[in-house]
Amino acid sequence: MQPLPHNLAAQALARWSAKRPELTHSQAPLAVAFSAGADSTALLLAAHALWPDRVVALHVHHGLQSAADLFESTARATCAQLGIQLVVQRVDAAAAPGQSPEDAARQARYRALAAMALEAGKADEPSAACVLLGHHADDQAETLLLALSRGAGLPGLASMGADFERHGMRFGRPLLEVPASELRGWLQTQQQAFVDDPSNLDVHFTRNRIRSQLMPAWAECFPGFLPMLARSTRHAAQAQTLLNELADLDLALTGEPPAIAALQSLSNARQANALRRWLRRSAQVAPSDAQLSELLAQIADCRTRGHHIRICLADGLLTRQGERLLYTPPI
Repeated sequence: MQPLPHNLAAQALARWSAKRPELTHSQAPLAVAFSAGADSTALLLAAHALWPDRVVALHVHHGLQSAADLFESTARATCAQLGIQLVVQRVDAAAAPGQSPEDAARQARYRALAAMALEAGKADEPSAACVLLGHHADDQAETLLLALSRGAGLPGLASMGADFERHGMRFGRPLLEVPASELRGWLQTQQQAFVDDPSNLDVHFTRNRIRSQLMPAWAECFPGFLPMLARSTRHAAQAQTLLNELADLDLALTGEPPAIAALQSLSNARQANALRRWLRRSAQVAPSDAQLSELLAQIADCRTRGHHIRICLADGLLTRQGERLLYTPPI
């Protein structure tokens, strides 16, 4: 059944795409990460309504739970009903030693989605223009609360961005301002089938505890709190953008890798900001607070030619090489 044109998912998707004309003017396919759960089903219907001839659905079979086969069969049935091309990839999402199951599954999912999207195009458009994700306002609020519980800085408090790139593919989250209840309610009015993920009930996972225990408490104390938390994430994202712009100005002065003497001319706060930006951009690593404090102390003490800098950082090593810093990633 075709979705109604006035549903909130379609409205949010239309607003998101209107700010990205390079996507709407392209003839490349638009991919939807389609798990067959409620959120991705609502997104798929909305995308199909807006771009009936351009949508391709991408389904990742993690093989981590018995319901995985039901998710795939439901995805196939929905896409057959709508006449949407479906691409399925099975992945090994087992966690490595010391890695959380959630992180392992997330990384495997993004790798698979990017790989499928890069091959989802036609002869003249060899890849999809973008992969759309069904993260919604409740997900954004949970991400913010999780970041607060971990003492995150601005990047964590900014939570999930509306756009990002990973594994050579662009991803988008057009539903971040739409509550989960709106998506489910709309699907029910459309009598559209979807699958509930049984793992969402497992309170061993921190995010599920936030969803089942903390979010209801927030809703009771602060009715209608989702837009307020979303506004906080936008403020954090704007502030982080300004810090990135300042870091770029400072790195233009210090060079990359940064010159130690040039770093010493900056305040501690600007040194820390520039170093975070350099390490994330050049090596995709983020120092802990303790590591960054130790690094700043060593930079402050580095006043002679023979003074050494040596600090373990994200399994790699940051040292002094001549007048500049050098980060060596793990082998």
